[in-house]
Amino acid sequence: MAEVLRIPAMRRMWYAQIISVFGDVLALFAVIGILTFRLHATPRQIIGVQIAYMLPIAILGVLAGVFVDRWPVKPTMVASDATRAVLVLLLMVSHTVWHFYAVLAAISVISSFFGPAQGVALRAVVPMHGLRSANALMQQVMFGMRIVGPATAAFMVSALGPRSCYLADSASFVGSALLIASVTLSGVQTAALHTLQDAPEHSGLARIVQDMRQGIHFIVHHAALLFVILAMASGMFVMGCFGPLIAIYVRDNIHADTRIFGIAQAMIAVGMFGGINGLNAFAKKVRNTVLVYSGLAGIATGLAILTLLTHIWSTILGNLTIGVAVAGIIIPAQTLIQQETPHALMGRVGSTVMSIIFASQIAGLILSGQLAQYLGVRQVFATSGVLLVMLMIAGRLWMEPKHAEPAAS
Repeated sequence: MAEVLRIPAMRRMWYAQIISVFGDVLALFAVIGILTFRLHATPRQIIGVQIAYMLPIAILGVLAGVFVDRWPVKPTMVASDATRAVLVLLLMVSHTVWHFYAVLAAISVISSFFGPAQGVALRAVVPMHGLRSANALMQQVMFGMRIVGPATAAFMVSALGPRSCYLADSASFVGSALLIASVTLSGVQTAALHTLQDAPEHSGLARIVQDMRQGIHFIVHHAALLFVILAMASGMFVMGCFGPLIAIYVRDNIHADTRIFGIAQAMIAVGMFGGINGLNAFAKKVRNTVLVYSGLAGIATGLAILTLLTHIWSTILGNLTIGVAVAGIIIPAQTLIQQETPHALMGRVGSTVMSIIFASQIAGLILSGQLAQYLGVRQVFATSGVLLVMLMIAGRLWMEPKHAEPAAS
């Protein structure tokens, strides 16, 4: 990781990620606090906050990648940050649940362009053998802020009010835009556009459909990529289920209080953060697909612990295991996608993956309650574990890479 951070462009994008993600955590915590304690929102409305943010990305992800592959990368990222800096300020004048939903959905629409563009930029500035470390650094920020962000947000909301969080988030987007604007990405888009022009050119809607079809066709006919994308989707589905179900599990199965629920939830984030660092410390030479298999097995193991044992210690252990295992899927899967995808398709493939991941999380949020009502929480965990094992078997039989992967570091 230290070697990757010596690359000036990577270092600046990492700093941008830190401040923008931290700002997002502050703003989201403030929104949930207002909905919960001032507007007295129902649990379904609180879950709606997450869905309002994720749904536009899930729907628009595939389409956004088409434009990202044709637009210049740096201006796309800078414009996305600048637009979101303005949209966040609308939270200051939001007074109903639907106001908050609308603003978060608008921010999500812009984020659907930023994510794929960031993936293109990351691959452009980091050598192939350093991509796993680069992805680990970026995800480390995401999971680390989940640990430290809520405490900071709680202090700011109580001492300065929720508007301070919105202002901080807006300022973080401005800072991110300035950092990205200082990055040199010359020649990133030229090769991609040249490759795109090799195909028969259409106009208008036909061209957009053609570009979308190219990205989806590449994923479907690349067995290794299809496997890791399905693995990531499975992991995110489980994480989506956990939000609503782990609270019910703690209450009904281990008969504990909210303090234990908070600790159990935190263990997932702690496991993710530790798993990311462990990958770079102990798994530098392990193939990406092997790590993905291990991650799937780890999630299944954590689910088995939660299904078979109903103690406080086993709940903490199971959640910690799942957190570590999810990190073991996300980082190598992202790395393999970046290594195997032609540069001209990076935007479309990256956005399609993002769309699938967010759709999986939404499905987990929506379906978890219904499934638990008919099957029971422990039975949902057990069923999810069995499906993960089946995915491992399918991957081993039909989705192995046809050639050796590049060495990771």
